[in-house]
Amino acid sequence: MPTKVALTTETRYQLLLQISHKVRNTLDVDETLNLILDTLETVLDCDAVGIFILNRPSIYQVQQPTEGVIAGIARRGFDPIPVEEDRMLMLGEGISGYVIRTGETVIVSDVSQDPRYVVGRQQTRSEIGVPIIQDEQIIGALNVESDRFNAFDADDLDVLLFFADAAAISIEKAMLHRSLLQKQQLDEQLKIASAIQDRLIPDRAPNLPGYEIGGIYLPAFAIGGDYFDYISLADGRLGISLADVSGHGVPAALVMTAFRALLRTEVKNGNDSAGVCNRLNTLLPDFTGYDDFVTAVYGVLNPQDAVFSYTNCGHHPVLCVRVDGGIEQHKVGGPALSIYDRAQFEIGQIGLRKGDLLILYTDGLVELADSDGNEFGRKRLAETLVKLRTSAVNEILEGTIQAAKAFANAESIFDDIALLVVRRSD
Repeated sequence: MPTKVALTTETRYQLLLQISHKVRNTLDVDETLNLILDTLETVLDCDAVGIFILNRPSIYQVQQPTEGVIAGIARRGFDPIPVEEDRMLMLGEGISGYVIRTGETVIVSDVSQDPRYVVGRQQTRSEIGVPIIQDEQIIGALNVESDRFNAFDADDLDVLLFFADAAAISIEKAMLHRSLLQKQQLDEQLKIASAIQDRLIPDRAPNLPGYEIGGIYLPAFAIGGDYFDYISLADGRLGISLADVSGHGVPAALVMTAFRALLRTEVKNGNDSAGVCNRLNTLLPDFTGYDDFVTAVYGVLNPQDAVFSYTNCGHHPVLCVRVDGGIEQHKVGGPALSIYDRAQFEIGQIGLRKGDLLILYTDGLVELADSDGNEFGRKRLAETLVKLRTSAVNEILEGTIQAAKAFANAESIFDDIALLVVRRSD
């Protein structure tokens, strides 16, 4: 049984030294917590002891901790309880849950008389709990229990508070290390996902006699939700699609992947653009969340008669830049996909003459804004395209992106950008 400790200057120094020596060779959270308990059991007379650490994003944001909120646990002397039945972990109840929520210290002489107490072990008669605080934030709690009534007093509280303060730095160090490892793992996973997504976006333009075609995709993050594609069809025709999934990052990328697979399947079934979009509208909700939707353009370019037959699903207008500098906006189609259960889609047609351009783009381009919030917008986009209309397609793509970035005075983008250009060259 440990002798009651008086917190003299020498005692404080020795406790700090013990904790430092025990945890200096580990950065593992669970090992750190158990080593801290090893030291705590040498300075407090108790029958059970526990330490609970919160996940960093959960601090001060969750009133009722759940399994995902707890980042680390170390316990000695408690009855084995499945996690899903632990009311402290799942519901934030008990003395420890109270301490984590409020930041208050608690001494309970008789747990049977305290309504906050939940049974962690049948033998417990008294309990003491203190918060673990780092940078003025509660990162966890220390909990000590005894089989005797009135086992703890103010001196024990001082010891436990000092111990919590001394342990906080070691715990924070281990948590930061864990966060770094998780970030490295996430970065590796995102690299893999990005490489997969790159393979879904065409890396070269199709060879269509009489036409010059090009596209560019710039994700704001490692992966994104914008998309364009070329699909070879019978009789030399070419399917062309560009889409924008609501949201950003991984969720949008997953929906985009489903959209691409469904689109290519429906195109192979021989449907026209309106039929394809009707089917996509029916099938996509199985792959999207409640608030997710997709705006898209899908059309077929027939090189024989130089007509682009398309359906616009709630997307920005297809632009047609005529060889003489005239510009047209085309938006025949229907609503965005995965919003209405029953929607009607129509087919529009654009005839191309030699030198004319078709332009498809996503909102990341026109919504790129300067420091005052002014967007690049469709008008500036149109003006840029008219100026660049006689340039090579790759120069049009690059010049348009550079013009938008120059307007916003931005090297980086905050929303995905996809841009596709088709020119009839003869």
